[in-house]
Amino acid sequence: MPRVYLDHNATTPLHSEARIAMLNAMDVVGNPSSVHAEGRASKAIVEKARRQVAEALGASSADIVFTSSATESAALACAGRNLYGALIEHDALKGWINTSLPVSVSGLVVPPDPSVSVLQLANSETGVVQNLPIGLVLSDLTQGFGKIPFKFDSLGCDIGIISGHKLGGPKGVGAVVCKQGVELSQNFIGGGQEMGRRAGTENVIGIAGFGAAAEVAAQNIKDGVWNEVAKLRNILEKALESVSKATTFVGKDNRRLPNTSCFATPGWKGEMQVMQMDIEGFAISSGSACSSGKVKSTNVLEQMGLSYLSDNAVRVSLGPETTEDDVMRFAEIWAKKLKKYVVQMA
Repeated sequence: MPRVYLDHNATTPLHSEARIAMLNAMDVVGNPSSVHAEGRASKAIVEKARRQVAEALGASSADIVFTSSATESAALACAGRNLYGALIEHDALKGWINTSLPVSVSGLVVPPDPSVSVLQLANSETGVVQNLPIGLVLSDLTQGFGKIPFKFDSLGCDIGIISGHKLGGPKGVGAVVCKQGVELSQNFIGGGQEMGRRAGTENVIGIAGFGAAAEVAAQNIKDGVWNEVAKLRNILEKALESVSKATTFVGKDNRRLPNTSCFATPGWKGEMQVMQMDIEGFAISSGSACSSGKVKSTNVLEQMGLSYLSDNAVRVSLGPETTEDDVMRFAEIWAKKLKKYVVQMA
């Protein structure tokens, strides 16, 4: 049987439209900062992608600053600011902020002062979607962008960060979306690219793929693709629940990303589940991709007061190409592994 990829929150398969855009960009030789015809052709690719990303976000093209990743975007957005957030934020942000804000058992965070706060739109491990307050300085939009409908101009935050490979684009490209009038502390000193806010020659090929992927992602939301994915996620959870009443589905009673299921089964270590299902041809995870391979409990569940679940938690994250056969085969094999493993460990 072919392998089934169920780890879309870690990274996504490259959209065919993004691949085509990247291949076409490879044939354009000019530096986008050059004023000759070849340079202008390269610049046109970058600006087309900027429009595509902006339209998908519900932002202005002038708000988009391309970077190498959401991690670099976080550094660019946070530098020179004294910001507060919670420990459920991605590691890319936690090193830049005071992580003292409390997290409820449902996974929600309510910043007491949004004007000095950071709050993610959606959590990569649990899928829980936050209620962003008006006046928020910064939001990590990475997991929500391309999966749930929103317009940046209506979110109420000044700055957002996004990544190409989380929505069908290539790895190695991201962006800061920053409202006009909000200053960014330049991390790189150089040629003044990206409207003077991020120096360094643009990754034209990666940016082209990012723009094309953002356009596809926006169309998928309009077409209701993620509503169908949510139905598959619910079918999966119902199937797992039918064979294991002891399994807890984290955040199930909250608004979640349509593709994400985080669940824990007493007596079955998350890392063991990942390895056993991998052998059977299924790619899942036991936390964020940045934590993969580290033998430690998921900090997100601990912050929610669910430490007793964290060692046994796994995350399944579906994509538009996931089928009902995929999730039902997963549930069938997972049930067999559960019965065998838990009985052996009892």
